[in-house]
Amino acid sequence: MDSALILLGFAVVVAAAILAVALLRRPAPAPESAPPPPDPRLDTLLKAQGEISGRFQQTLEAQAQLQKALGERLDALNQRLGQSLSDSAEKTAATLSGITERLCVIDEAQKNVTALSGHVVSLQEILSDKQTRGAFGQERMEAIVSDQLPPDHYAFQHTLTNGSRPDCIIRIPNVAAVIVVDSKFPLEAYEALRTAANDAEAKAATQRLRADMQKHVRDISEKYLIPGETQTPALMFVPSESLYAELHSNFADLVQRARRAQVVIVSPHVFMLAINTIQTLMRDAKMREQASLIQKEVALLLVDVNRLSERIGALRQHFDRTNKDIGEIETSLKKIASRADGIEKVELAAPEGAKALPKG
Repeated sequence: MDSALILLGFAVVVAAAILAVALLRRPAPAPESAPPPPDPRLDTLLKAQGEISGRFQQTLEAQAQLQKALGERLDALNQRLGQSLSDSAEKTAATLSGITERLCVIDEAQKNVTALSGHVVSLQEILSDKQTRGAFGQERMEAIVSDQLPPDHYAFQHTLTNGSRPDCIIRIPNVAAVIVVDSKFPLEAYEALRTAANDAEAKAATQRLRADMQKHVRDISEKYLIPGETQTPALMFVPSESLYAELHSNFADLVQRARRAQVVIVSPHVFMLAINTIQTLMRDAKMREQASLIQKEVALLLVDVNRLSERIGALRQHFDRTNKDIGEIETSLKKIASRADGIEKVELAAPEGAKALPKG
């Protein structure tokens, strides 16, 4: 609206200027004629021009005030906007810092996962190769044996009289025959059974597992069970608790057949229990070996105990004699004290036959 008033005032001023120029350009009247009367329209126009100039001045003043207020508001808005941007920048920087720290943590976790994946892949490679897998099972078995038994009670890769070499033999004191331990790990058949997608694959994997286990049991029974040299039963070490549980859950007939062939299937935990039992037998054997020496030492100990008992009796008699002597000494001391007390009081008795002195 202010802009419209400004334009209207400017238009009126321009029109008044044009009209004044037109009036000034009018030809002057002859000197002999009378002066024309004043035109009232010019006065009206000048009056209107003055009013318009006043309004135009007021409009300019209002516009200046409006510009000033608008500038103040813009300054305040810029200040608030700058503060808001500064706060937002600080919050954004803090957020980015937190995101960077979390990314570092995630990156570290990713490195750990990658390393773990590499270990898993290497373990799968170990278990996929038969020789490496056999070495893996043998290492677990050897670790259990070496941790539980003295070095002179076991041997790894010992050669028997028939030329066969079981993974481990365990010697028991005073027994010529040794216990044979051999590590077997039919992983392919077990993995095929575990990952079977249908009944046909499960049936084929079951048959393969049966065949592998029967072959392992037959090999141990034929190669390592030598009368007089090895004890029965032999131990077949399976380095997998899940496979051991699978055999006892779904292949109980194989386990029974292995027992009839004098072969016992053991997992790592069962093998540790067997090693503890063997340790107990070894302690009993050592106790039996030292039985005569123990009896001799016990007899000598009894002699020492009897001698100590006699000396304690003699010491008791000595104490009793000492107590008696001390009692007699105390009796003599009491009599001496009584006599000393009488002497102190001068209570002497008069002699017999003496006459009393006459009174003065």
